[in-house]
Amino acid sequence: MTAPNRATLWGRVLVDELATGGLEAVCIAPGSRSTPLTVAFAEHPDIEVFSHLDERSAAYFALGRARRTAEPTALVCTSGTAAANFHPAVIEADRARVPLLVLTADRPLELRDSGANQTIDQVDLYGDAVRWDAELPDPEADERKVRSLRTTAARALAKTTGTPAGPVHLNCPFRKPLEPIDVPGDVPDAFSDTLAGRGRDGPFVDTVAGRPTVDREPIGALREALVDADRPLIVAGPADPADLAGLDRHSVSALAARLGAPVLADPLSNLRFGPHVDGAPIYGGYDAYIGAMPAPDVVLRFGASPTSKALRHALRDADADQYLIDPAGEWREATFTATDLLAATPESVVESLVDGLDAADGDIDSDSDEWIARFDAVERRHWKIRDEALTADEPSESPFEGAILASVFADAPDRATVFVSNSMPIRDADRFGRPRRADLTVLANRGASGIDGITSTALGAGSVDADPLVLVTGDLAFYHDSNGLLALDRCGVDATIVLLDNNGGGIFHKLPIEGFDPPFTGQFKTPHGLDFEPLADLYGFEFERVELADFPDAYRRSLDADGTQVLSIEFDSAASHRRREDLRRRVETAVERDGSES
Repeated sequence: MTAPNRATLWGRVLVDELATGGLEAVCIAPGSRSTPLTVAFAEHPDIEVFSHLDERSAAYFALGRARRTAEPTALVCTSGTAAANFHPAVIEADRARVPLLVLTADRPLELRDSGANQTIDQVDLYGDAVRWDAELPDPEADERKVRSLRTTAARALAKTTGTPAGPVHLNCPFRKPLEPIDVPGDVPDAFSDTLAGRGRDGPFVDTVAGRPTVDREPIGALREALVDADRPLIVAGPADPADLAGLDRHSVSALAARLGAPVLADPLSNLRFGPHVDGAPIYGGYDAYIGAMPAPDVVLRFGASPTSKALRHALRDADADQYLIDPAGEWREATFTATDLLAATPESVVESLVDGLDAADGDIDSDSDEWIARFDAVERRHWKIRDEALTADEPSESPFEGAILASVFADAPDRATVFVSNSMPIRDADRFGRPRRADLTVLANRGASGIDGITSTALGAGSVDADPLVLVTGDLAFYHDSNGLLALDRCGVDATIVLLDNNGGGIFHKLPIEGFDPPFTGQFKTPHGLDFEPLADLYGFEFERVELADFPDAYRRSLDADGTQVLSIEFDSAASHRRREDLRRRVETAVERDGSES
């Protein structure tokens, strides 16, 4: 590999090694110190470059793309606070196990702790939020150093998709000249013929990842416990990107049917929507009724902690053996009532259980048949009550946010990506997103559950393919990441953005502080009074204020249209919360009544 100077050589070798290792996309925020990296990425034919002006938005865009693909996306920035603006997305990537490769340019060692401009301590900048971090050596056309650079690049890329997947940080110091200016003698002509200069046929270090599995004996014990259970239950929480890519949904459905085990499928589990739900015991209305149901006696759990607080509390209170399946062997169960932790991939556990059942050819216990039948009845009752509540002709009542989420999932195209913001939107998605056979990829930032970077993450996910992208977001999250809207044009992403505008933090109505006003309104709900329509002229999208009754038609029009449309619906958050409470009471009363009559 040739280069006019050592900084350019360093950038080209690093990017070449990442591309050889399979990196396909990078998000770059402009800056001077990162010039060698930016130029190398821009010149490389096999890596797609997304340019962002705002580092925080760039990081969340990369996060969304990596979450959607389960493959690493790289990030590049200059030195100083630019690198600090990556930190929130790095934290989310850590908690949600999303593969990110963070490349921060830096000043050379002699300028640190000297008062030099735009120079901060970037070593170990992200603490324990990264799977691995390393500082690259100073650029030099030295064979051993360049072999080390290639090895580090290959290792870093592999670690982003390790077990667990997550962010990796490489700090990259550069001295001037940063541009591809010829510096005689900096890179000898013969260097390109060396192993370091030309690299290998394939990655310099080819890492073969293992697949965590469990031995036959504990799988046999788990299988026996599930078969013998009167009330077995499968709980599928939010899936990691690797689970989205690896877990066969039809196998989970087949396992559940064989065991007579209801599957309580979080909207982020990749199990609530898709062709596998036909005829399978997969349920989505449990948040409204699980507290009134009999407790399970054995629980098999995949994914992160469920979105539903009611489900988390029901699992907390159940006197049952609970088996957590986690490939990294990490603990993601904050009520501390689970009994067993199996460090294995969900797909390996499901495959082993199905194979064992096939070999044993055992019958499902009749009590489990009754257990499934009860869930079927309760689930139907829940959706009937929900539909009655959402379609009731009561002009005196204010619009209800849950009706929007119900419509979003019911009318989303068969193959679409639906990204849901935190706070109330994800909770309403959990409560009102009815399972259906449409192939929907539902995503959210539930690792650290912040409302920063929501728009950028959604647009990053939408950049992966041509499937329709729907973003459901609250007004505060929309305000937080308005900078991210620049990616609509700059990165060529179209979306239907459903804006639930309740003029402040509606989720705080769920907390006891609601009864203390002041300070509730001014310091918690914090109404902002903002009009978001002028953003349409700034960022080049269509803005439409929509009444609740008109939303389904406006939503379908947007899905069929080119470009991006923001459909804004105004709500009274307190009234919406009262409607949620009333619906829960009606469902629980119906379940308790049915149980007493059976």
